[in-house]
Amino acid sequence: MEQKRGSFTGKLGFVLSAAGASVGLGNIWRFPYLAAKYGGGIFLLIYILLAVTFGYTMIIAETAIGRASCKSPVGAFRGYGKTDAMKKTGWISAVIPLLIVPYYSVIGGWVCRYLYDFIAGDLSVITADTYFTDFITGGWNPLLWFCVFTAMILIIIFLGVENGIEKVSKFMMPVLVVLAVIICIYTITREGALAGVRYFLVPDLSRFSWMTVVAAMGQMFYSLSIAMGILITFGSYMKKDTSVENSTIQVEIFDTAIAVLAGLMIIPAVFAFSGAGGLKAGPSLMFVIMPKIFAGMEFGRLIGILFFVLVLFAALTSAIALSESVVSTFSDEFRWSRKKGTIIMAAVMLVLGSLSCLGYGPLGSVTILGMQFLDFFDFLTNSVMMPVAAMTICVLVTRHMGIQAVEDEVTLDGAPFRRRTIFRFMIRWVCPLFILIILISSIANAFGWIHI
Repeated sequence: MEQKRGSFTGKLGFVLSAAGASVGLGNIWRFPYLAAKYGGGIFLLIYILLAVTFGYTMIIAETAIGRASCKSPVGAFRGYGKTDAMKKTGWISAVIPLLIVPYYSVIGGWVCRYLYDFIAGDLSVITADTYFTDFITGGWNPLLWFCVFTAMILIIIFLGVENGIEKVSKFMMPVLVVLAVIICIYTITREGALAGVRYFLVPDLSRFSWMTVVAAMGQMFYSLSIAMGILITFGSYMKKDTSVENSTIQVEIFDTAIAVLAGLMIIPAVFAFSGAGGLKAGPSLMFVIMPKIFAGMEFGRLIGILFFVLVLFAALTSAIALSESVVSTFSDEFRWSRKKGTIIMAAVMLVLGSLSCLGYGPLGSVTILGMQFLDFFDFLTNSVMMPVAAMTICVLVTRHMGIQAVEDEVTLDGAPFRRRTIFRFMIRWVCPLFILIILISSIANAFGWIHI
């Protein structure tokens, strides 16, 4: 039986949902760390330049593929691929979110726990040096919070595109921005914070290096949700009278603005309370350094609550987008109802997420390539599968669907395509090169051959 396909009510629904997909934990804990490590303002400048060229091109390509095909990645590749191999490569983009969302939800559970702790817990306990490690290795406790976060995602997905994803995005994204601005204003007015603001916003060419470009390229790639199947799926929900280019530009602006706000929330605060050396990568920044900083602030508990509400919203919007991409594929390929697809998605999330959750505790002795389950799934999807999927998108556009077909979709009913020349040049020559660099550098970083 053919399932009725959902759709966004208009451009605002698409923009906020796509921006919500892009604005996730990577913006909040990875972007500030990389910006601080690779030159501050010069990193930010390179990131913005890449976003308006490389990122813009890939968003345009994926959104146009989705809207033209009205299918999730598997159906889109099958419809436009001219060879059997290309027809099947859409499954790469379809499997990526299926593998990401379970371990992403584990981290979302950590966020839920810290929000609860800041509301009702003892700050002296939360900021103890071993608190975070004791929590994630605690076995069933992190599993409980993982289930709480997972339940929130599944309820929203079950409600559908318009009543679930779009309504939640229209609420969460504006609130997220307001919270980010409030926290930014508070942190940059702390004594010593302006040094961090200058470092982050003022480009200094003496701090430029090739690794600055590589790091900015990788961050931009992941931050904009490129090659996760999300943009193709959301493009398939976009109405024909909505401008693809205008929507893409707004997603770019929204995502970059949140990344900048994240930098202004975190870098000045760290500079003010512990110096530049306090910036650490990943979970330690979010769950160890920042709680200590909040505890030392006036009104620290309130700021901590606002911060973790913001992080929770960012995590939820990204996880919702990832889950929707999977459920959409289930509907397109297997003709499953949204209810059945959501139930199957829940089962997969609980199995894979439990492995990631318990991998730091009871299953800590079980590793793959020397990595815990969560770290392995992160490596497999981010370092290998996403760059490969992005390369297949470039090939699909240039060798199968045709660049002209994408341009025709973008300019439907006289819609603008102002950066058409940039798109043509980037999708044909530069994007494949950048993707290859990202693939090689990501794998090298994962195995410790280089350090990003």
